[in-house]
Amino acid sequence: MLAPTIGHYVLARDDGQPLDFVPGQFIQIHFDYADGTPARRSYSLATIHDHAMGPGEAVEIAVSHVPGGAATALFEALEIGSHVNASGPYGRFCLLPADRNARYLLIGTGTGVTPYRAMLPVLANLIAERGIEVVLLAGARTPGELLYADDFRGFADAHPQFRYVPCLSRELPAAGSPQAHEDVRHGYVQQQLPEFAPDPARDIAYLCGNPDMVDASFEALKALGFGAAQIRREKYISTNPTPRR
Repeated sequence: MLAPTIGHYVLARDDGQPLDFVPGQFIQIHFDYADGTPARRSYSLATIHDHAMGPGEAVEIAVSHVPGGAATALFEALEIGSHVNASGPYGRFCLLPADRNARYLLIGTGTGVTPYRAMLPVLANLIAERGIEVVLLAGARTPGELLYADDFRGFADAHPQFRYVPCLSRELPAAGSPQAHEDVRHGYVQQQLPEFAPDPARDIAYLCGNPDMVDASFEALKALGFGAAQIRREKYISTNPTPRR
């Protein structure tokens, strides 16, 4: 468990073949409701890899456990070696080779930070090749609900042009704890945007996670002059089988 209600799952194709994907894409898990009605749920790939996926290499996803949820029951029943039906990868929530921006603003809440974890090797290359800057605003209620915090903090320590900014709406880390850091902020991610002076002349923004956050951030960026090509978004809606863009 990455957090009290979020599990980390590692999957591999049972035919031993690689699952080729672009960081930012998702897969769909297929299952049936109790009455036999087909259902599916979408999960962004959280896998960090900086090379072509090899045969049988695993991929990773983060799954929110919702009390009474059909997909939650499926995942909670899985044991090592269990099988699930899946398709994909899908999606266009990816870093684009044609981008010539000076900075990425990556904004996510909850499991919405998982595609940014997969993007870390790509970002490392872009930092080295183009000298870009990156700000990751990661929203959660408490320090214990921040996903992949060690990965992001470690990446920030190794790459000064990458800032990891946890935004905690309810509880800040205890003073002196490993999670306490000068870049931790109190409040929602969209409330922190003005501090980083979003600039449509140099920034491209990615929004992923809670629909209310995505909408609020989108409107704030539009008001600052950002056009549609400079804002890339994906909403996570538990009752919708596919992330909405």
